[in-house]
Amino acid sequence: MWQWLMINGIWVFIISTLLLIVIYFLREWAQRRLKKVMPKEWYARLGKTGRVSFWTVEGLALVIIVVALVAIVLSREGAATMVTTETIEKWVLEHGVPILAMLMAGVGLWFALNKFLPSLVRRLIGRPKRGESLQGMRKRADTLVGVFTGLGKVIIVVIILFMILSELNVPVGPVLAGFGIVGIAVGFGAQYLIRDLIAGIFILMENQYRVGDVASVGGVTAIVEEINLRKTVLRDLDGVVHHVPNGEIKVASNYTRHFSRVNLDISVSYGTDLDHAINVINRVGQELAADPDWSGQIITPPQALRVNNLGDSGIDIKILGDCKPLQQWALMGQLRLRLKKAFDQEGIEIPWPHVKLYFGESAVSGLVTCKTCSQANLPDSKFCSRCGASLGAQ
Repeated sequence: MWQWLMINGIWVFIISTLLLIVIYFLREWAQRRLKKVMPKEWYARLGKTGRVSFWTVEGLALVIIVVALVAIVLSREGAATMVTTETIEKWVLEHGVPILAMLMAGVGLWFALNKFLPSLVRRLIGRPKRGESLQGMRKRADTLVGVFTGLGKVIIVVIILFMILSELNVPVGPVLAGFGIVGIAVGFGAQYLIRDLIAGIFILMENQYRVGDVASVGGVTAIVEEINLRKTVLRDLDGVVHHVPNGEIKVASNYTRHFSRVNLDISVSYGTDLDHAINVINRVGQELAADPDWSGQIITPPQALRVNNLGDSGIDIKILGDCKPLQQWALMGQLRLRLKKAFDQEGIEIPWPHVKLYFGESAVSGLVTCKTCSQANLPDSKFCSRCGASLGAQ
């Protein structure tokens, strides 16, 4: 076993390091998923056990990495001298201490990244600009922190890995050259990946949408759950998660940038006094804005803007009002409820689809009225078109 490990120590070291990185990111992903799908009580109970399990696996991976490093050095020193005290002391002084210092530096950078990057990003973003809310700035900061943290951790691991390989006299140049050749070969087949990464950079730079926004991305309108350089993850009202590659996004529409808007059409019948109906609508909008439960969400009270359409069954009145982001749907639901109650009190009819038939003056006198339901029927009709009663017997 030891002989095999000395022969294949470099590959064991590389695979163990990659496995450690995968386990770390898998831990964060698993924690996020469990937090969303599990009840809070169950998640709290499982959280500690899960953390201990991941720490155990990560510790084993670190032990394998250290053993692989020892096997690499001993294989270079020769099998005959690998068990002598002098060889161990020489390796520890010449290579062990520098490698330990590199690992400690990597761990320090890792924790420093988690501790200082969020506050640094928020300071660089600064105060909200004109038209930008404090909540919107927080969303942008959280989005950038997630992207930069993941990218920074990958960079730290790669740098420390190459520094350790260099300390062990493993030629780094051929490895980099090999990656370059592989990158060129893969590049011809990874054009879409490069396009996604470039598009992701522009999405973050231009602040098109953030985590927590409601946006229409790639034909999907939903709340944004995650943004990275390659894709955007959204979840719709049905709970369906959509993964949209950034390169496929031609138009992105943000429904919650800076502010949102109540945009509602309400119909009244043709016999309604429009001035009276508009006064009632404006009154209900003012009452809603004055309600303590809703006043904090409203920027400008919902008001009647204009007569928007003369429909088949009624007259549509356009209502507009500005509100805080993400609140427009709740406000429109509350406004519909209050308008229905107010219209009932004021005797304003909300129409429904119906058709009125007119046969001309000469034909009106020939209509046959049903004695059962008072329905007017065409001349020579034998049965009522509404209730089916016989018209001849009447």
